[in-house]
Amino acid sequence: MSTERKPRADAERNRTRVLEAARALLAGDDDVQLPEIARAAGVGVGTVYRNFPDRRALVEALAEQRFAEIAEYARKRCVDGKSGVKRYLRHVGEVLSGDRALSSAIEAARGSAGSEPRGSARTELEIVVAQAIAADQEAGVLRADCTVGDVYLLVGCLSSVVRTESGDWRRFVELAMEGLLPR
Repeated sequence: MSTERKPRADAERNRTRVLEAARALLAGDDDVQLPEIARAAGVGVGTVYRNFPDRRALVEALAEQRFAEIAEYARKRCVDGKSGVKRYLRHVGEVLSGDRALSSAIEAARGSAGSEPRGSARTELEIVVAQAIAADQEAGVLRADCTVGDVYLLVGCLSSVVRTESGDWRRFVELAMEGLLPR
């Protein structure tokens, strides 16, 4: 028997409002503080601190939300055997390049392993990426020895290209996919 209670509907709405406000504010300033987020969400500072004891916890929740959104996209769009891995990498590039401030905040909160999913988000992404790989391999559009680890390696490199602006991330994806074509 679980002793964990489901959050009240209003508490869940407030948490969602805080996350939405934080994400919007972080898009313009990766150093925004919790009181500013509370004002933007239309809640008291206590509400923010009840949900997120510190800025790092809030940023961690935003990271998990981002990874869940990426997994949902992959589940819906990348397991059809029609270059789903490529579509997945392109989507990740779009997410990272479109929300650099959040990426920066996540990296600052998490340190050098900031771009990697953790916990259930990692498990969910590994499952859906494995499905995309298997579908592409079965369709003959991806080399047989490609693994989830290979795709994670490419995502890490892609993240670096986007973060450092060291080149065109779309070109990076194209070049990387050339290396994943069947032999």
